[in-house]
Order: sequence, then structure tokens, then C-alpha cells
Amino acid sequence: MPELPDLTVYLDSLAPRILDQPLNRIRLANPFLLRSVSPTLREAEGRKVVGLRRLGKRIVIALEGELFLVIHLMIAGRFRWREAGANVPAGKLGLAAFDFPTGTLLLTEAGNKRRASLHVVRGEDALRGHDPGGLEVLDATPEAFAAALRRENHTVKRALTDPHLFSGIGNSYSDEILHRARLSPFKQTTQLDDGEIARLYSATRETLRDWIGRLRAETGSGFPEKVTAFHEEMAVHGRYGKPCPDCGAPVQRVVLADSEFNYCAKCQTGGKVLADRALSRLLKRDWPRTLEALEQLGHARDGV
Repeated sequence: MPELPDLTVYLDSLAPRILDQPLNRIRLANPFLLRSVSPTLREAEGRKVVGLRRLGKRIVIALEGELFLVIHLMIAGRFRWREAGANVPAGKLGLAAFDFPTGTLLLTEAGNKRRASLHVVRGEDALRGHDPGGLEVLDATPEAFAAALRRENHTVKRALTDPHLFSGIGNSYSDEILHRARLSPFKQTTQLDDGEIARLYSATRETLRDWIGRLRAETGSGFPEKVTAFHEEMAVHGRYGKPCPDCGAPVQRVVLADSEFNYCAKCQTGGKVLADRALSRLLKRDWPRTLEALEQLGHARDGV
């Protein structure tokens, strides 16, 4: 799912292409994309783009007359910039095309599930209804960050990815944040001391700023075509089994339903291997709870 750094770069790239340009036409290839009835798509056509913003993990295109297009890419939705009038990709991939004099913005979604959404709303009050209300960490004071973190008792992983607490952070960047902060994903927010919260505040801001800078450098003056949750330069996310860049220990994972998150046991959990539901249910009492036990289990499987 595109998160704050990815969406920031999308906005950077969209601004010189569509800001102050009229939205000539919207071509809807999949009717399930549109989740609102009034105002209609036709009312958006012909209006000039007067602003662009991020609302949580949503991209908002502001049009004349306080009309807003609210686009949530969800997990597999992506933008593509093409020459004016470009065809919407055939099959299930193509969702919509937004035609401007300068080019066409395509909206695509990989996979079989259709989760991306488009809402057309009128007025700032209606737009606020799409805002989960999470704190914008890059604009927040340490005190505001601590207050949001302590508002409810969750694991720190869940708190960071809760859009009602923090804006724009998802699975991938929260993995990187927690690794930089040297914190266990499972630690409860009410158990964090002031020093740990200060460390998490700094790690969150540094990680997001670092990745915004990296992605901007990769994109340059072009358009981001390879938006992904996995990057080789990441420390732990998507790097299960590979060495931690800081200590060399193998990166671990926890599988939850159809997703997983990653961490370094040596750097973040004092060497404790967190229970992976996919394997701990199978191994039960034999589940290795430390890196040493995990290594021994590997040797046993290999006949060493």
C-alpha cells in the first residue's frame, strides 16, 4: 500500500502536470471504483485543478467550486502518467483515466480484489468526513506525538499503523521505524517510557524524511512508475531471512492473516523470536523463542 513517502512523491509529480489544468474528462473503466453518487463524475469534468493534498493515505484532487476527488489506492492501486488520450489498460488492471490537456492520469490496480476507491465530494465539511484524523508526525511536536501514542493501549506496531492515531504510516515504513527505534513491534504503548517514546518520535520522523528524499531522488523529474512496499535499501521490511544491516542477524517475520511484518530479534527484542502464527501453531512447544534456539532448529533440520 502506498504510504506517506510514496504519496508525497506522487503529489510532487502530479503538481507540475495537472495543477491549474482543466480536467477535461473522466473515463471510468470499472464502475466499482466509484463509491459515491452525488456529486456526479460529470460535474467534475471541465473544472480546473486548484489544489493537491494528502489526506491520510488518500490523494485529494481539489477542483474549482470546492469539488474534490478523493482517491484511495489501498494495497495495489497505482497511478500512471501517459500521453493525452491514452487508453485505459485492458482487463481487470485498468480502473479509470483522468484526461488533462497535458496528459492522462491512469489509475490501475493489480490482483483480483478491487479495493481502490474514488469519491466525489463537495465542500470542505464533506471532505473532512474522509479524514481518519491521525496525527501528521512530520508537523507534530514531541508532546503531541506522545499524547497520540498513549491515547489507547495497543502494540506499538498497531499504534503506528492506526490511521486514527497517526497519518499515512502503514506496514512497510512502520517496520523500518521500529527497527531504527530499536523497539519490539509487540511492546505495549502504555509500557513505553519517556526515553523510548522520544526515540520512536525521532525514528518516525527520520525514517519518513529519509524515504521521501530517497524516492524523490529516484523519481527526479519523471513520474513514479515503480511504487512498491519493498526496497532493497530497507533494513528489515520484506527482508525475511536476510542479514540485518546493523548486526548481521537474520531478519525475522510475524505472519498475520494475509500479511507479515519484519523485525530484527537482536536489535529490537533482545534476541527473542516473536511467535509467528503460521509456524508456532505447527511447532507448538517446539517453537524456538530465541535466535540461538532458532539456529539449533535449523541445524537439526539440516542434519548438522
